[in-house]
Amino acid sequence: MRFLIQRVDHAAVAVDGRTVGSIGKGCLVLIGVSNEDTEETADKYIRKMLSLRIFEDENGRTNLSLDDVGGELLLVSQFTLYANCRKGNRPSFTDAGKPDHAEKIYEYIIGQCRRAVPVVETGIFGADMKVSLENDGPFTIMLDESTFSGRRRS
Repeated sequence: MRFLIQRVDHAAVAVDGRTVGSIGKGCLVLIGVSNEDTEETADKYIRKMLSLRIFEDENGRTNLSLDDVGGELLLVSQFTLYANCRKGNRPSFTDAGKPDHAEKIYEYIIGQCRRAVPVVETGIFGADMKVSLENDGPFTIMLDESTFSGRRRS
């Protein structure tokens, strides 16, 4: 699983020219799912994401969580987070989860986040989406297996 988390002042996702999800201050989270990912994997990533202290306190230090600032979430499925560019110039996406499995895990993540965060907006799984955002910082964090295993990404 991979979560690309961007701290934003606002973000939106549109499909066919129509806004389907929009948030104010919070996090835009691009989510990549592999075939090995489970609901337990998702729970681990959700806990970590929601506890990250990436928002500034009154002293300008990144010391506050999404909940502390009343932040919102925009969750967008993005299989291209599993792009493999090692051979040639055309990325391979064979490491990305099969659509049925990935959608099931993505929907699970949405449900779990809605239990913890008052405002959770989403994109549409598998759609051609246009994502717009104002990144606050910029501040972007990647959660992947190296986050939990202690191994560095290669």
